[in-house]
Amino acid sequence: MKPQQAYYKAYDLGKRIPELELIICKNTHYSYSYARDVIKGRWELVEPNISKNACWSYWYAKHIIKGRWELAEPAISKDAEYSYLYAVNIIKGRWELGEPTISQDAESSYCYALYVIKGRLPDFMHNALLLSNNESAKQYVEFISKNPDCPNNII
Repeated sequence: MKPQQAYYKAYDLGKRIPELELIICKNTHYSYSYARDVIKGRWELVEPNISKNACWSYWYAKHIIKGRWELAEPAISKDAEYSYLYAVNIIKGRWELGEPTISQDAESSYCYALYVIKGRLPDFMHNALLLSNNESAKQYVEFISKNPDCPNNII
């Protein structure tokens, strides 16, 4: 039986089935889904595995832990989109560990400036975004120029 099949069997029965858990835990996506939908809480057995995947770590922190998950932060910080989402939805503020990666993605940088910092990016992020010369960079320049009094949250 594959992890997907094992997950759906447990989900359909609406209860934990220990023998299926050994199969489900081999897949990060279904491990997260099993914790969310069947266990309805933390599943510590799979946390070391989930914590290595930026996507499922973010969702696990958001929906299962419902807060900061330091074990997964190194993996999340390596993905620009999930670093931004983690900052805005979990940290609810500036997250310096993710900033170097966020700065490598123009869209994530713009969203980080707009929704997390609510102002001008730190210089290294600001310069990287402007050098990208794409639509997000243009939107960022427009945002900054329309808000000249916005905070400059550079450390």
